Amino acid sequence: MNAGLEIAARVESFVREHVIPFERDARLGAHGPADDLVAELRGMARSAGLLTPHLPASGGHLPLAAMAPVFRAAGLSPLGPVALNVMAPDEGNMHLLDRVATPAQRAHFLVPLVEGRVRSAFFMTEPAEDGGAGSDPSMLRTVARRDGDGWVIDGRKAFITGAVGATVGIVMARTGGEGATTATMFLVDLPDPSVCIERVLDTIDSSMPGGHSIVAIEGLKVGADAVLGEVDRGFQYAQIRLAPARLTHCMRWLGACDRAHEIASAYAVRRHAFGKPLIDHEGVGFMLAENMIDLKQAELMIDWCAGVLDGGAAGTVESSMAKVAVSEALFRIADRCVQVMGGTGVSGDTIVEQVFREVRAFRIYDGPTEVHKWSLAKKIKRRHAS
Repeated sequence: MNAGLEIAARVESFVREHVIPFERDARLGAHGPADDLVAELRGMARSAGLLTPHLPASGGHLPLAAMAPVFRAAGLSPLGPVALNVMAPDEGNMHLLDRVATPAQRAHFLVPLVEGRVRSAFFMTEPAEDGGAGSDPSMLRTVARRDGDGWVIDGRKAFITGAVGATVGIVMARTGGEGATTATMFLVDLPDPSVCIERVLDTIDSSMPGGHSIVAIEGLKVGADAVLGEVDRGFQYAQIRLAPARLTHCMRWLGACDRAHEIASAYAVRRHAFGKPLIDHEGVGFMLAENMIDLKQAELMIDWCAGVLDGGAAGTVESSMAKVAVSEALFRIADRCVQVMGGTGVSGDTIVEQVFREVRAFRIYDGPTEVHKWSLAKKIKRRHAS
């Protein structure tokens, strides 16, 4: 944990001094920061020795408990995780490749990601109108068929973060024949003419490079060496990725809400109404006090779940609990910050309005709150039956 705290202190200074000034940059758009801005920010982080800080040059991978303060510090700006190369989906994809990829796959796909030279996309979710997989991965409709020594993949994907501009793709497809419930992950070099971006969706969040796309995959041919791990084990590998990824989302957005709370608190102390500072009105002061409580509870929930995962457990239940508790708490915090700041809170004059939008989306990303609660309720029922 000491290593994590030392890195976190350096990250916080870097984000506050060098990244936050870019929050007004003209290269920021509705679908995330432009690639030239990403490259500039990562160049600065590289020079500061802070690029991909959870994968130190000395080797190894920081445990999640040590990553928590680092990613929280990165999240102080929506651009922080992008600059430091700890943003989704790249961070989760790096974790998966580090655990499952072959030496050749690591050299070709993982190393450029760790070095921050490329971006990646994870192709799993599918369009609702196609009846495809969303929160229920068993509904997967994208199919991979054997073709000699390789495979041909066909299907459509939805809400694929970072597909625009990605050069590394991980595609989840059903394998095993008609009616099969098994899936396989495939590594793909992008762009590829068989992978067509139909459109980039307009969503309420805007921090992730490339935005979120609808993608058509038609006759994508890959070799046997494109299989990530083993054939038919895609769903198992997804769990390797998903539980830690839920938690790192919590870490980054906790940092964003730290920042929103700072801004709202400063506003409440500075702004006067009805003869005194806003913070001296209980209606405002109590909201900020509740923020302090929720921030600490979110921190403790993250630390608890990180300890479970670092101990070697799958952490499926614990990561679901943490994702629900933290995402809901952070939304309350962001909402209170907007309310405290009134008209300023819904304007683009501060980052608070963006944090509110980003955290609202977080209640859906990596599994909606209701799906996690439903999953937990099923586990309660099974335990009771046994």
